[in-house]
Amino acid sequence: MPFSAFELGRLQLPSRLVMAPMTRSRAYVDGIPSSLTALYYAQRASAGLIVTEGIQPSPAGKGYMNTPGLHTDEQVAGWREVTDAVHAAGGRIFAQLMHAGRIGHPDNTGTLPVAPSAVPAAEQIFTPNGMQDLPVPVELTTAEVEATVQDFADAARRAVDAGFDGVELHGANGYLIHQFLSQNVNLRDDRFGGSVEGRIRFAVETARAVVEAIGADRVGIRISPATGVQGIVEDDAHVVYPALLSALAELDLVYVHHLAGGSEEIDGRIRDLWPNALIVNDPSAAHPAEAADRWLGRGADLVALGKYFLANPDLPLRLRLGAPLNEPDFSTAFGGDHRGYTDYPALSLHPAGEPALG
Repeated sequence: MPFSAFELGRLQLPSRLVMAPMTRSRAYVDGIPSSLTALYYAQRASAGLIVTEGIQPSPAGKGYMNTPGLHTDEQVAGWREVTDAVHAAGGRIFAQLMHAGRIGHPDNTGTLPVAPSAVPAAEQIFTPNGMQDLPVPVELTTAEVEATVQDFADAARRAVDAGFDGVELHGANGYLIHQFLSQNVNLRDDRFGGSVEGRIRFAVETARAVVEAIGADRVGIRISPATGVQGIVEDDAHVVYPALLSALAELDLVYVHHLAGGSEEIDGRIRDLWPNALIVNDPSAAHPAEAADRWLGRGADLVALGKYFLANPDLPLRLRLGAPLNEPDFSTAFGGDHRGYTDYPALSLHPAGEPALG
């Protein structure tokens, strides 16, 4: 079943195996993808679908060093080289739009990060001056929240201009959309806070604006209920996420990308809560084949795989053949040059189509 085709919106995917988004911190200082980025993604074009690393929709959305953007013409041109390379290799690729929110530092961006409320994360971030404590973020005004919604819509249009097949809104892992959903970071008393309806509003209005910009069949969203990542507290996830998914279903988003492991209750209900395509990413799985068997067997349509796509550009072929997998080297995961980025070897096949081992 992992190797069966699947229709996702206007795309025909050749398999159920999705390359999960992974920050690689190899963009140029101006947010343009590096010269190696096109090769990196094209090497992995055999994935049923590629979801890129997080791409900031605006300068304010940047959190980390050397991450790419989609808010200038030059960035669009840089991403066009990437999408052209992926499509030439037969692949399909969505851009993940990620606003880091409070996860940022002036040493990386030149300005204080922004957030739903002025609540810092008790964590550190890598900067040109070493590890730094995350500062107290600036609380967005209501007008600034509304402008940020528009930033996402504008970035989605730019993504289509750059040749992407669609976009994924990053509503997970403690970044801005997730911060609005949370009970400990969103302390607002305007229409974007307070009640569950208020806390899901930013996610829903952002999704609506992006759908209106590029069409629902090109828009997915990633969620990570109750994972506690980057200081997010969600004791009421069992209430917030059914409300969120119900509202998003009315917008007919093409998929939800669910990061499992935070809430057994939601993991068990996610298939019933979401009517359209469901992607599940399970970081607890010891092997990608285990993740595929587990979640496709529980009703997911697609399975997202991260670190093994990082280390195995031909991962679907290796899984189909039962071939050994390269192990990722996490010391080269972030920043740097081609090492740990485009130099992981693909299988060398004998004429009979069998892997050459050793």
